[in-house]
Amino acid sequence: MVREDGRAFNELRPVKITTDFVKFAEGSCLIECGDTKVLCCASVEDRTPPHVPYGEGWVTAEYSMLPRANRERSKRDVAKLKLSPRSAEIQRLVGRSLRAAVDMSRLGERTITIDCDVLQGDGGTRTASVTGGFVALALACRRLLEDGDLHANPIRHWVTGVSAGIVEDTALLDLMYTEDSRAQVDLNCVMNELGELIEVQGTGEGRAFTAAEQQDLVRLCLKGGKELLAIQKEALGGKL
Repeated sequence: MVREDGRAFNELRPVKITTDFVKFAEGSCLIECGDTKVLCCASVEDRTPPHVPYGEGWVTAEYSMLPRANRERSKRDVAKLKLSPRSAEIQRLVGRSLRAAVDMSRLGERTITIDCDVLQGDGGTRTASVTGGFVALALACRRLLEDGDLHANPIRHWVTGVSAGIVEDTALLDLMYTEDSRAQVDLNCVMNELGELIEVQGTGEGRAFTAAEQQDLVRLCLKGGKELLAIQKEALGGKL
Protein backbone atom coordinates (compact mmCIF):
# COMPACT_ATOMS: atom_id res chain seq x y z
CA MET A 1 0.00 0.00 0.00
CA VAL A 2 1.03 3.63 -0.54
CA ARG A 3 1.10 5.72 2.64
CA GLU A 4 -0.58 9.13 2.58
CA ASP A 5 2.61 10.98 3.50
CA GLY A 6 4.78 8.98 1.11
CA ARG A 7 6.82 7.20 3.78
CA ALA A 8 8.23 3.73 3.35
CA PHE A 9 6.55 0.99 5.40
CA ASN A 10 9.48 0.98 7.87
CA GLU A 11 10.03 4.75 8.10
CA LEU A 12 9.41 6.99 11.10
CA ARG A 13 7.68 10.33 10.76
CA PRO A 14 10.04 13.32 11.13
CA VAL A 15 10.97 13.58 14.82
CA LYS A 16 12.18 16.70 16.62
CA ILE A 17 13.00 17.07 20.32
CA THR A 18 13.39 20.57 21.76
CA THR A 19 14.90 20.50 25.26
CA ASP A 20 14.38 23.02 28.08
CA PHE A 21 11.06 24.03 26.57
CA VAL A 22 9.63 25.13 29.93
CA LYS A 23 11.50 27.54 32.18
CA PHE A 24 10.62 26.27 35.65
CA ALA A 25 10.60 22.47 35.30
CA GLU A 26 13.71 20.58 36.41
CA GLY A 27 13.66 18.91 32.99
CA SER A 28 11.46 19.48 29.96
CA CYS A 29 11.15 18.94 26.24
CA LEU A 30 8.72 19.27 23.39
CA ILE A 31 8.68 16.14 21.24
CA GLU A 32 7.21 16.33 17.75
CA CYS A 33 6.54 13.14 15.80
CA GLY A 34 4.99 14.27 12.56
CA ASP A 35 1.92 16.25 13.60
CA THR A 36 1.84 14.75 17.10
CA LYS A 37 3.26 17.17 19.67
CA VAL A 38 3.69 16.35 23.36
CA LEU A 39 5.10 18.58 26.08
CA CYS A 40 6.98 16.55 28.72
CA CYS A 41 7.98 18.13 32.04
CA ALA A 42 9.84 16.52 34.95
CA SER A 43 9.30 17.81 38.49
CA VAL A 44 11.35 16.77 41.53
CA GLU A 45 9.95 16.52 45.08
CA ASP A 46 11.93 15.59 48.19
CA ARG A 47 9.43 12.99 49.35
CA THR A 48 8.09 9.63 48.25
CA PRO A 49 4.74 7.80 48.41
CA PRO A 50 4.15 5.61 51.49
CA HIS A 51 4.65 2.34 49.59
CA VAL A 52 8.23 3.17 48.54
CA PRO A 53 10.93 1.39 50.63
CA TYR A 54 13.06 3.51 52.97
CA GLY A 55 16.02 5.14 51.21
CA GLU A 56 14.64 4.69 47.71
CA GLY A 57 13.02 7.05 45.23
CA TRP A 58 10.08 6.90 42.87
CA VAL A 59 9.27 7.86 39.28
CA THR A 60 5.70 8.37 38.14
CA ALA A 61 3.86 10.01 35.26
CA GLU A 62 0.68 11.86 34.44
CA TYR A 63 -0.85 12.17 30.97
CA SER A 64 -3.51 14.44 29.56
CA MET A 65 -4.69 15.75 26.23
CA LEU A 66 -5.67 19.36 25.63
CA PRO A 67 -9.30 19.84 24.55
CA ARG A 68 -8.36 20.79 20.97
CA ALA A 69 -5.43 18.42 20.58
CA ASN A 70 -7.69 16.40 18.27
CA ARG A 71 -10.00 17.10 15.37
CA GLU A 72 -12.93 17.70 17.72
CA ARG A 73 -12.91 19.27 21.16
CA SER A 74 -12.86 16.85 24.07
CA LYS A 75 -13.84 17.65 27.65
CA ARG A 76 -11.10 18.19 30.18
CA ASP A 77 -10.75 15.44 32.77
CA VAL A 78 -11.30 18.01 35.51
CA ALA A 79 -14.70 18.81 34.00
CA LYS A 80 -15.64 15.13 34.36
CA LEU A 81 -14.29 15.06 37.96
CA LYS A 82 -12.21 11.98 37.16
CA LEU A 83 -9.39 10.84 34.92
CA SER A 84 -10.57 9.21 31.70
CA PRO A 85 -9.83 5.45 31.48
CA ARG A 86 -7.62 6.06 28.44
CA SER A 87 -5.52 8.73 30.18
CA ALA A 88 -5.18 6.56 33.27
CA GLU A 89 -4.01 3.57 31.22
CA ILE A 90 -1.50 5.64 29.25
CA GLN A 91 0.03 7.36 32.26
CA ARG A 92 0.50 4.00 33.97
CA LEU A 93 2.33 2.78 30.85
CA VAL A 94 4.59 5.85 30.83
CA GLY A 95 5.31 5.51 34.55
CA ARG A 96 6.18 1.80 34.27
CA SER A 97 8.38 2.44 31.25
CA LEU A 98 10.40 5.19 32.91
CA ARG A 99 10.75 3.37 36.22
CA ALA A 100 12.41 0.55 34.29
CA ALA A 101 15.20 2.98 33.45
CA VAL A 102 16.00 4.11 37.00
CA ASP A 103 17.93 2.67 39.92
CA MET A 104 15.66 3.84 42.74
CA SER A 105 18.33 3.37 45.41
CA ARG A 106 20.56 5.89 43.61
CA LEU A 107 17.68 8.33 43.23
CA GLY A 108 17.31 8.59 47.00
CA GLU A 109 14.18 9.63 48.84
CA ARG A 110 12.68 11.84 46.16
CA THR A 111 9.96 11.57 43.54
CA ILE A 112 10.25 12.61 39.90
CA THR A 113 6.89 13.17 38.22
CA ILE A 114 6.75 13.33 34.43
CA ASP A 115 3.80 15.34 33.10
CA CYS A 116 2.97 14.50 29.49
CA ASP A 117 0.52 16.95 27.92
CA VAL A 118 -0.58 16.35 24.35
CA LEU A 119 -0.73 19.66 22.52
CA GLN A 120 -1.66 18.04 19.22
CA GLY A 121 -2.53 14.41 18.61
CA ASP A 122 -2.07 12.62 15.29
CA GLY A 123 -1.41 9.07 16.49
CA GLY A 124 1.32 7.67 18.72
CA THR A 125 0.80 10.03 21.66
CA ARG A 126 1.59 7.37 24.28
CA THR A 127 4.85 6.31 22.65
CA ALA A 128 5.85 9.94 22.06
CA SER A 129 5.19 10.50 25.78
CA VAL A 130 7.55 7.67 26.67
CA THR A 131 10.31 8.90 24.33
CA GLY A 132 9.98 12.54 25.34
CA GLY A 133 9.33 11.68 28.97
CA PHE A 134 12.68 9.92 29.14
CA VAL A 135 14.46 13.03 27.86
CA ALA A 136 12.74 15.17 30.51
CA LEU A 137 13.68 12.59 33.17
CA ALA A 138 17.31 12.56 32.03
CA LEU A 139 17.48 16.36 32.17
CA ALA A 140 16.05 16.39 35.70
CA CYS A 141 18.62 13.83 36.85
CA ARG A 142 21.36 15.86 35.18
CA ARG A 143 20.30 18.93 37.18
CA LEU A 144 20.28 16.95 40.42
CA LEU A 145 23.84 15.82 39.66
CA GLU A 146 24.98 19.33 38.79
CA ASP A 147 23.45 20.71 42.00
CA GLY A 148 25.21 18.05 44.08
CA ASP A 149 21.96 16.42 45.20
CA LEU A 150 22.99 13.13 43.57
CA HIS A 151 26.41 11.52 43.57
CA ALA A 152 25.72 9.03 40.77
CA ASN A 153 23.32 9.08 37.85
CA PRO A 154 20.33 6.85 38.70
CA ILE A 155 19.49 6.18 35.05
CA ARG A 156 20.49 2.67 34.01
CA HIS A 157 19.05 2.53 30.50
CA TRP A 158 17.79 4.80 27.75
CA VAL A 159 14.12 4.21 26.93
CA THR A 160 12.18 4.77 23.72
CA GLY A 161 8.64 3.99 22.62
CA VAL A 162 7.20 3.56 19.14
CA SER A 163 4.15 2.05 17.50
CA ALA A 164 3.53 -0.22 14.55
CA GLY A 165 0.43 -1.73 13.04
CA ILE A 166 -1.15 -3.69 10.24
CA VAL A 167 -3.19 -1.64 7.77
CA GLU A 168 -4.69 -3.32 4.71
CA ASP A 169 -2.69 -6.43 5.65
CA THR A 170 0.58 -4.46 5.49
CA ALA A 171 2.86 -4.00 8.51
CA LEU A 172 3.72 -0.31 9.00
CA LEU A 173 5.94 1.59 11.44
CA ASP A 174 4.79 4.67 13.36
CA LEU A 175 1.12 5.02 12.43
CA MET A 176 -0.40 8.45 12.07
CA TYR A 177 -4.07 8.93 12.94
CA THR A 178 -5.57 8.15 9.53
CA GLU A 179 -3.67 4.86 9.55
CA ASP A 180 -4.24 4.07 13.23
CA SER A 181 -7.99 4.68 12.95
CA ARG A 182 -8.35 1.88 10.37
CA ALA A 183 -5.59 -0.44 11.56
CA GLN A 184 -6.42 -4.13 11.74
CA VAL A 185 -3.71 -4.62 14.37
CA ASP A 186 -2.09 -2.04 16.63
CA LEU A 187 1.09 -2.59 18.65
CA ASN A 188 3.01 -0.28 20.98
CA CYS A 189 6.55 -1.18 21.98
CA VAL A 190 8.84 0.21 24.69
CA MET A 191 12.51 -0.82 24.68
CA ASN A 192 15.93 0.13 25.97
CA GLU A 193 19.16 0.92 24.12
CA LEU A 194 20.15 -2.76 24.14
CA GLY A 195 17.08 -3.63 22.10
CA GLU A 196 15.51 -5.36 25.11
CA LEU A 197 11.75 -5.07 25.43
CA ILE A 198 10.25 -3.30 28.45
CA GLU A 199 6.60 -3.50 27.44
CA VAL A 200 4.62 -4.62 24.38
CA GLN A 201 0.93 -3.79 23.93
CA GLY A 202 -0.69 -5.53 20.97
CA THR A 203 -4.37 -5.50 20.04
CA GLY A 204 -6.32 -7.08 17.22
CA GLU A 205 -8.55 -4.12 16.39
CA GLY A 206 -10.04 -5.53 13.19
CA ARG A 207 -8.88 -9.14 13.26
CA ALA A 208 -6.76 -11.57 15.19
CA PHE A 209 -3.06 -11.71 14.36
CA THR A 210 -0.45 -14.44 14.35
CA ALA A 211 2.72 -14.76 16.41
CA ALA A 212 4.69 -14.29 13.20
CA GLU A 213 2.88 -11.02 12.49
CA GLN A 214 3.56 -9.88 16.04
CA GLN A 215 7.27 -10.54 15.56
CA ASP A 216 7.24 -8.59 12.27
CA LEU A 217 5.73 -5.61 14.11
CA VAL A 218 8.23 -5.91 16.95
CA ARG A 219 11.11 -5.92 14.44
CA LEU A 220 9.75 -2.73 12.90
CA CYS A 221 9.57 -1.17 16.37
CA LEU A 222 13.15 -2.21 17.15
CA LYS A 223 14.30 -0.40 14.00
CA GLY A 224 12.31 2.69 14.96
CA GLY A 225 13.56 2.52 18.54
CA LYS A 226 17.19 2.62 17.40
CA GLU A 227 16.48 5.70 15.32
CA LEU A 228 14.65 7.40 18.19
CA LEU A 229 17.58 6.60 20.48
CA ALA A 230 19.91 8.48 18.14
CA ILE A 231 17.56 11.48 18.21
CA GLN A 232 17.39 11.37 22.03
CA LYS A 233 21.20 11.26 22.25
CA GLU A 234 21.51 14.23 19.92
CA ALA A 235 18.99 16.19 22.02
CA LEU A 236 20.93 15.38 25.21
CA GLY A 237 24.34 16.16 23.76
CA GLY A 238 25.28 12.52 23.34
CA LYS A 239 25.26 11.61 27.04
CA LEU A 240 23.07 11.33 30.10
